Amino acid sequence: MNAIVQYLLGMSRTKKRLLLLAADSVALICVFVAAMFLRLDSSAFQSHPKVWFALLPVVPLSLFVFVKLGLYRAVIRYIEGHALVAILLGAVASGGALAVVAAVLELPVPRSVPVIYTLLTFLVLGGMRFAFRELVLVGKQRKTTRVAIYGAGESGRQLVQMLRESVLFRPVVFLDDSLAAQGTHVAGLRVLAPEQIDRLIRQADVSAVLLAMPSASKARRSEILKRLERFPLQLLTVPGMDDIMAGRAKLDDVNDVKIEDLLGRDAVAPRPDLLGANITGKTVMVTGAGGSIGSELCRQILSQHPARLVLFELSEFALYSIEQELLGLRAEGNACEIIAILGSVQSAERVATTLRLFGVQTVYHAAAFKHVPLVEHNVAEGVRNNVFGTAVVLDAAVAARVESFIMVSTDKAVRPTNIMGASKRLAEMVCQAKAQGPTVPTKISMVRFGNVLGSSGSVIPLFQKQIAAGGPLTVTHPQITRFFMTIPEAAQLVIQAGAMGRGGDVFVLDMGDPVQISDLAAQMARLHGLKPVIVAKDREAKLGKGEIAIQFTGLRPGEKLYEELLIGDCPAPTQHPRIMSATEICLTGSALAPLLERLDMACAQNDIASVRQVMAEAQTGYNPNSLIADNLWKERPARPVPANVPQAGAKRLTGTHA
Repeated sequence: MNAIVQYLLGMSRTKKRLLLLAADSVALICVFVAAMFLRLDSSAFQSHPKVWFALLPVVPLSLFVFVKLGLYRAVIRYIEGHALVAILLGAVASGGALAVVAAVLELPVPRSVPVIYTLLTFLVLGGMRFAFRELVLVGKQRKTTRVAIYGAGESGRQLVQMLRESVLFRPVVFLDDSLAAQGTHVAGLRVLAPEQIDRLIRQADVSAVLLAMPSASKARRSEILKRLERFPLQLLTVPGMDDIMAGRAKLDDVNDVKIEDLLGRDAVAPRPDLLGANITGKTVMVTGAGGSIGSELCRQILSQHPARLVLFELSEFALYSIEQELLGLRAEGNACEIIAILGSVQSAERVATTLRLFGVQTVYHAAAFKHVPLVEHNVAEGVRNNVFGTAVVLDAAVAARVESFIMVSTDKAVRPTNIMGASKRLAEMVCQAKAQGPTVPTKISMVRFGNVLGSSGSVIPLFQKQIAAGGPLTVTHPQITRFFMTIPEAAQLVIQAGAMGRGGDVFVLDMGDPVQISDLAAQMARLHGLKPVIVAKDREAKLGKGEIAIQFTGLRPGEKLYEELLIGDCPAPTQHPRIMSATEICLTGSALAPLLERLDMACAQNDIASVRQVMAEAQTGYNPNSLIADNLWKERPARPVPANVPQAGAKRLTGTHA
């Protein structure tokens, strides 16, 4: 049967229409015979030649009406309930034609036969079409995933119609919170309460839920997903119907629910005056333009119509990628010139020349090494890039009389236990010291925030890879927590915070509540329909079907159990509800200069012990919680270690290194 269906589907459009015309002709003849038999309860009429005269004009006339009603334009495998109206009109027209012909020609056709004929025509022609549609659907859905669709509104109804053709998913039921909708039928599917999902898993073999609520708030989506995540289901989401209809997305773009749907929050509407203040009509430069934050800054800056956007990036591939993306995003009428500059922020000449030649007015300094363990293993280069790279760009910006300089910082700069955090705090202090100058023409500000969802090197992409590989999910400590924010929200807030800077400001973004990473790992596993199981480190996991292991591997060098956003306790509100202004300790330029000189010398000699010492003396709050882990330092020839080197977990900044 499936082979016949596939053969019919493979026919040309013209052949399909001719075949359907022939089938309808035969059906009309059979319906007439059936109507006569039902009325007369005898087959004797078949021998009366005048009876058959009725069909000569009725069949062609009926087919003509069917053509005009569009019955042969509709694709049968996509046919829906509204087609029944056209079939009913055609049946009534055909029955009326039979009655008129029988009366005019005075044929031996009882007056009730046209009525019976009309009803049978409607049932047979409609039944033929819907039966063939079901044959096609059954053939395609034998190997599909049976899904429940959450949301019986307009989006859910449209989704069902689209999924009729899907070779991946078969919708079997709707779930909806509305009491009015529960118990009804939408698009041929029953609407049930979400509380019945457990029964559906057992009895209807539902293995996935498609969330069809594209207009729901993040808080609402998060509430629904948290209710469903405890069930052994794959949770999926679809693009908004507007995107599908406009061609910006396809039905096949059904994706796993993103963790952002659980952790994300509804963004506060941005203030247009703050978004455009440092950008619109100006020349803007972004350092680290190819990174996670830098690239999103570029996207949002482009939407504010700068005159020029200078992309400054060390990685050739990252620079090429963001340049091509921005060229594609640049809308018609946006005359922004996009300039890609390959270079290091440690190259004073390269940075200064770029700022001067292009007349840069605003700098967003996002270039930094941000991966804690990597910087811990490559201390000197991390410090050079994060501290001295910032100093180079800042000095060049001030010399070029740039109007605004905004440094992107991190929550790891608060009471740091690792080199990355300490270097970012020291970079903040470099900016604060420069801003104290009485003749500085540049408004200098810093924006501090926590982890962003999906950034390169973050825990979420790592968990996604581990889930795809079958596990285990590795978490460093059961109690470790982190702040999270979406990249677009973070970039938007950075731009707005930078517009509020008066000079030397440290802005802190409201990150919401901290998230326990072990809970995050478990949630991501459940979103993929897997049951998380805690397994001891270095032990072979004995897992059942649909289970995935979570292992605790121990804190890495420099890693903290929790992060903070404020050094002081009295943040001041700003013009934006999610941006605070912090009052932080800072050193004068004259006090900082000798420390930076010593730090530069220590980096040049790869003297990591001295690097740690200077970091602590600079009042960064640096208090390392691990031994030196630098790869080059560990391979150096044995030599005496200087006194007063901070040690792992040291309460005071004195002692000897071990």
